[in-house]
Amino acid sequence: MNASEVTEKGIAAKAASRKLAVVSTETKNYALEKMAEALDKNAKSILDANSIDLEVGEKKEISKSLIDRLALDGKRIREMIEGLKVVKSLPDPVGEVISEWTRPNGLKIKKVRVPLGVIGIIYEARPNVTVDSAALCLKSGNAVILRGGSDAIRSNIEIARVISEAAYQAGLPKGSIQLIEDTSRETAEELMKAREYLDVLIPRGGKSLIQSVIQNSQVPTIETGEGNCHAYVEKSADLKMAVEIVFNAKCSRPSVCNAIETLLVDDAVAADFLPMVKKKLDEVHVELRGDQKTCQILPGIKLATEEDWRTEFLGLVIAVKVVTGVAAAIQHINTYGTRHSETIITKDPRAAKKFTDEVDAAAVYVNASTRFTDGFEFGFGAEIGISTQKLHARGPMGLSELTSYKYVVQGDGQVRIA
Repeated sequence: MNASEVTEKGIAAKAASRKLAVVSTETKNYALEKMAEALDKNAKSILDANSIDLEVGEKKEISKSLIDRLALDGKRIREMIEGLKVVKSLPDPVGEVISEWTRPNGLKIKKVRVPLGVIGIIYEARPNVTVDSAALCLKSGNAVILRGGSDAIRSNIEIARVISEAAYQAGLPKGSIQLIEDTSRETAEELMKAREYLDVLIPRGGKSLIQSVIQNSQVPTIETGEGNCHAYVEKSADLKMAVEIVFNAKCSRPSVCNAIETLLVDDAVAADFLPMVKKKLDEVHVELRGDQKTCQILPGIKLATEEDWRTEFLGLVIAVKVVTGVAAAIQHINTYGTRHSETIITKDPRAAKKFTDEVDAAAVYVNASTRFTDGFEFGFGAEIGISTQKLHARGPMGLSELTSYKYVVQGDGQVRIA
């Protein structure tokens, strides 16, 4: 019986990971440089492949938000290239001595950062994930097995071909970057059971994908992605600033996980603020769904349901609620949020501190858009995902979050007596 694609690539990745763990920083950086050059040189073939994916997607009538995540253009390819260059410029975490100490018996103990090994990524329709994931995994000494969705398969195959060939020619071991080309449900399920080859599995995508991996994976998993994010306009806020932050957080790219889905407004300023923000949101035809107080101030908008407070719309829809004070806003966020990104717009430092202390989220902002929750914006070059869990990694996952550690103990003949 022939080995499956997952098994074959798992074996190759495991072998590559042992070599990658000791590859020099110089070689890894050279590979990243060549990968960036290859993306630039092969931009046309990548865009050609992406155009076929888009054409197929439009025929299948996939959603506008999915089309937005799937689409590539010159700007997005340049962003991928820039991401590779930034990752190259970052310090190599492998071999970093996190801490060290000497015991009374003379043993010298070092806690040293090491790669995780083989990282599996299951993702949907964002071809840039192929590049971001490969770059971060390679720089942190990990092999990566990528399994994208069917909607972006042609784009992913071409991108993976281009960057893997460049990496191998630069001196990285074959098997360091691999893409599962079979996008059937069976390959995803097989990856979830591939404990022999994978050290960690990271899902990137919508709620159903993330929950499927979390509930079914036998491989250790890092929960990422789902973003039911909120903006709270506190009573002391600069309302003009608040309008601009809300508009950016909702409308700059509504299909991504760091876009806000719910707007909370203090009742002390609701009558003034809500007409202002609606006027701005109307410019791009955002649908507002409000609670009863919001509907009284903005007659004609749709009444929000309980489900709306829990929904990641990923489009030009926003739920709006009037609340009484920062404590009520925090309670709403901690009840309905997904622990991703939350922001307060305020001039009151006490309200800001209460909000940042008590809101349970990976990233909490004061007077800024939630759209900054991103590895590139945080200075990580890119990110493997936005972790919404609390173990090991939280928020944008950069290089250090893709490592573990081991203890190196140096002695001169010590033996344990008791």
